[in-house]
Amino acid sequence: MKFYSGFTLKNENIYFDKYINKSRYTICGFSYGAIKAIKDVKEHLRDLKRVDTLQLFSPAFFQNRDEKFKKTQIVGFIKNRDLYIENFTKMCFHPYPQKSVEHNEDDIDELRELLFYEWNKNELQEIAQSGVNIEVYLGKKDQIIDTDIAKAFFLEFATLTCIKDANHFLLTS
Repeated sequence: MKFYSGFTLKNENIYFDKYINKSRYTICGFSYGAIKAIKDVKEHLRDLKRVDTLQLFSPAFFQNRDEKFKKTQIVGFIKNRDLYIENFTKMCFHPYPQKSVEHNEDDIDELRELLFYEWNKNELQEIAQSGVNIEVYLGKKDQIIDTDIAKAFFLEFATLTCIKDANHFLLTS
């Protein structure tokens, strides 16, 4: 199993332990890590390497957000990286108490990629048709992404698990 972390995060996979398929043929990603995971799956398939399952936990889905929102996020990050990450982390845990997370030194280019990434229906269809089981997990109380819009987008290609009282980390308390 390979796990890709969310923006600025590391070792947060413990929060998804009850959902992760631990097979060595599984690739997982949380939030921004979902973008990295899908790129890895496409590379594996190009190289004819086996992948059975792609798991996307609260995938970073911002293609429904306007340019102003995205630019505001970038300006906030540039202006005060530490404050931006502190607020971002609080929003990930909202409405529940914040738990401990480790952070990486991610950069502005990764934030831009996260905000401007366009999920491609044709790519997802090709991945599914190649025999990869796509699983998407969403929390209904997620304050980072619009779960209803993400749900509608991914439902065509994936087995979808929508957790009623869960936040971005899929925690319920």
